[in-house]
Amino acid sequence: MRGKRPNFLVIVADDLGFSDIGAFGGEIVTPHLDALAASGLRLTNFHSAPACAPTRAMLLSGMDPHIAGLGTHEEVLAKAQRGKPGYECFLNDRVATLPQILQDAGYLTLMSGKWHLGSTLETCPATRGFERSFALLPGAANHYASSPKAGTGFPKQDTLYTEDHAFTELPDDFYTSDGFTDRLIAYLSERDGDLRPFFGYLAFSAPHWPLQAPADLITKYKGRYDAGPEALRETRLVRLKALGLCAEDIKAHPIVAKNKSWDEMDGDERARSARAMEVYAAMVERLDWNVGRVVAHLKETGEFDNTLILFMSDNGAEGALIEAVPVFGPYLMDFIDRHYDNSLENIGRPNSYVWYGPRWAQAATAPSRLYKTYTSEGGIRVVAFASGAGLKRTKEIGHAFSTVMDVMPTLLEMAGVMHPAPDYKGRKVEPMMGRTLTPYFSGTSDAVHVDDAVTGWEFFGRCGIRKGNWKAISIPKPEGSGDWQLYNLETDPGEIDDLAAKEPAHLRELLQLWDDYVIRTGVVMVPIST
Repeated sequence: MRGKRPNFLVIVADDLGFSDIGAFGGEIVTPHLDALAASGLRLTNFHSAPACAPTRAMLLSGMDPHIAGLGTHEEVLAKAQRGKPGYECFLNDRVATLPQILQDAGYLTLMSGKWHLGSTLETCPATRGFERSFALLPGAANHYASSPKAGTGFPKQDTLYTEDHAFTELPDDFYTSDGFTDRLIAYLSERDGDLRPFFGYLAFSAPHWPLQAPADLITKYKGRYDAGPEALRETRLVRLKALGLCAEDIKAHPIVAKNKSWDEMDGDERARSARAMEVYAAMVERLDWNVGRVVAHLKETGEFDNTLILFMSDNGAEGALIEAVPVFGPYLMDFIDRHYDNSLENIGRPNSYVWYGPRWAQAATAPSRLYKTYTSEGGIRVVAFASGAGLKRTKEIGHAFSTVMDVMPTLLEMAGVMHPAPDYKGRKVEPMMGRTLTPYFSGTSDAVHVDDAVTGWEFFGRCGIRKGNWKAISIPKPEGSGDWQLYNLETDPGEIDDLAAKEPAHLRELLQLWDDYVIRTGVVMVPIST
């Protein structure tokens, strides 16, 4: 063990569903994640932003994404948002980042994986506190290096990845989950004689679309999903209840989807849909295998017992029908038709490009409502657990409300480091909005946030505000009503029974808090149709 201060390893999966891994009710083979989760503290009420870049901003700043610079995705930045504070689409100077502060305090800071917090060398991980970094800059890319080269309007392959301060090419045998893990292990292996504790950030781009995985793993799941997403949803709900991850009498929100149900599909449509889910499962299993490689390295080097491991997804499962999103749709589909082979047997290979859609996503987000990009619970309540050093609550399931903004204050407190606000190296920075999880981890408190704590969310004009167990959300039609709805999450975690008419006082209070949140964070709402 090197020194008394703990190491930190934060692992983020991209678009992983709440019940995908075995320890959270799933059938996918994930023994390494399951072992970590079972030995640690499973967090059933942990919340992200509705999408990946805002969540990553919250993680590395302890702040609301509208303050940290990621009020929306760069790919869909609207004219009304351009030039506005909080919409820089990179981590801005209003925040001091977690790796910057830990590096200043003597930590070795390492990152490998998806960045999505700046698309230039001036905003890459090396400029935000990571001593060593290997990063996929944009929000998505093919998982294999051998995929078709980008065309007009798509990023050039030689500007997708950076290592430290420079762009880098990929080896021909590159696959994201393997390659990201290889590089992090290589960085950890360079520590010979370095007595500094480390902060490692392993940010997988799996299982984000395009769904691509090693052929042998895809074959392993052949036929596993032939009953369809609705059947899988029911199976997983039974398992969630049996594990104590949700209440026995919980009511799951009904499925909301524009595409055909399993019963409405013909044989070919079912085969293609099931194949997509088989590939997805293979991607998750491969991610798990790579987590096992990192754990094995930590054990071999004697660092495992002194390392706190935090695992989470960056948002709810991805359920969008991407071809229906105007900003991507026509061009993306034309590009796929010209450059990829999405025939049934080829789905999942390097030259295929598919996703699995809203029904499979809601098999993974149930009992919650909807999925990624929505401010309903299905978009923001994510799989998460803590395991290892500094954790006294072990082999437990925790139901306290918490958010990804709580990670940074937790790690700083465990490292014995103060946040520098209001000044950091000659510039003004905002204080963190998150709360430390350490009393919850130690068992000295059963809550992370006080009962009257207020948390807000906004993405694509979809809104949410929560105080205690009361939550108001506004989701435009057709997925929502277009009006503000009110839910008591203690009795209705599926957000089914709208109490807006029955509890007008609660709604008025939350709407005032929403107005305060908009002013505090500088939200500029621009709805987007999907």
